[in-house]
Amino acid sequence: MAQKKLALAFAVLSFAFIACSDGNTITYANKTYKTVKIGEQVWFAENLNYDAEGSKCYDNNPDNCTKYGRLYNWKMAMTICPDGWRLPSNEDWDKLLRFAYDNTDAKNPYYSPTAGKFLKAASGWDNHKGKGNGTDDFGFSALPGGACNSDSNSDCDFIGYRGLWWSATEGSVGYYAYYRNLEYYGPYNTADSISRLFSVRCLQD
Repeated sequence: MAQKKLALAFAVLSFAFIACSDGNTITYANKTYKTVKIGEQVWFAENLNYDAEGSKCYDNNPDNCTKYGRLYNWKMAMTICPDGWRLPSNEDWDKLLRFAYDNTDAKNPYYSPTAGKFLKAASGWDNHKGKGNGTDDFGFSALPGGACNSDSNSDCDFIGYRGLWWSATEGSVGYYAYYRNLEYYGPYNTADSISRLFSVRCLQD
């Protein structure tokens, strides 16, 4: 009897990481996400909103999870995408930005303020210095979900004007990892503590 209960519990746990796709959407842990093909890549077209232990909604407000998805530390982000999907690396983000800007620059990390405008959602961004919303040319629909510190229930910032997404690329093993940032003026790449809580976009393998 104990073995049957253990097998059932494992089956339920495993089901949470199984995803079903119809080509334009994917259902994962009872939530349906839009997907989009951009160049040769297939991305989630919205931020992940999987309720994993240790993740949080910005300011602990469930409405923020509904709009922006949940925020995750880097170790969670590395394992949280469904089967057949993964956290994008620096190189994956570079490829997306180059395609959006139609640029073959091989620099890594690649930086393009113009690409950010094409990837941001057409609404939902605060206006800042005459800039904010993007044109969403490719259906990536990036939104400014902000960031939080994992050791505080209230220490969150940047919602409305800054989106931050983890990459799978480590900067200093065990301490820092790279992320991509979109603000009113464009994207950039930098590293931060792996304990920080940022958004996640999944990329198809």
